[in-house]
Amino acid sequence: MTPHFLTFQLSIPLIFLLCTTTIAQPAPAPAPGPPLPTNITKILEKASQYTTLIRLYGITKVGDQINTQLNNSQQGMTVLAPPDSAFSSLAPGVLNSLNDQQKDELVKFHVIPTFISTSQFQTLSNPLRTQAGDSTYYNFPLNITTNGTSVNLTTGVVNATLQNTIYTDGQLAVYQVDKVLLPMSLFGPQPPAAAPAPEPEKKKKKKKAGDDDTPATDSTASSSVDLRLGLHGLMGGLIGFIATFYL
Repeated sequence: MTPHFLTFQLSIPLIFLLCTTTIAQPAPAPAPGPPLPTNITKILEKASQYTTLIRLYGITKVGDQINTQLNNSQQGMTVLAPPDSAFSSLAPGVLNSLNDQQKDELVKFHVIPTFISTSQFQTLSNPLRTQAGDSTYYNFPLNITTNGTSVNLTTGVVNATLQNTIYTDGQLAVYQVDKVLLPMSLFGPQPPAAAPAPEPEKKKKKKKAGDDDTPATDSTASSSVDLRLGLHGLMGGLIGFIATFYL
């Protein structure tokens, strides 16, 4: 057997091994694409049991507003999400009794325009301002109290509890609450009516010297008439007396 033939026979298995090794190598993984935009509706759909809240997001367009704000700014947000069971516990017809603006205010009352982690609830200042606006007593106040790891929320109408974390990414936090947060402005007592303003005092005329504020009585008027009649009679008698000297 010639050396060249032996070399050829030995090289065939080596070539086959190299080809097999090259084919067996996996293709490199594709580079990760950009992160998908945050979508509050999809987050709640994945968590399930939030169909009523999702429907209100669609009616009021608050869901779109949350997504736009999160994806076009660095401002964080916190969403308080009541499940369907919380809406079912409301009195019949409550949601249907609200007009579009009131539904918008109700949904925005469950949105806080800052990111709040679970540990930050212990250091918040009350009342907490929500997307609904004015946080004064008769409008949209939301107060937070903590007891260890328990977080309680008070609106002036209902007391609710933070139950668990649905989603958090450092910019958006979504927490489940056990009750629908009913704001004072829509479901609480109305502020008392303001007292009427006092009428301005009328300016008093300055009194002249000798003026008497006491009104004249009937007896005073009668005395004046008698005095005038007496003087008239006296003058008539005097004239008659003088006339006798010339006659």
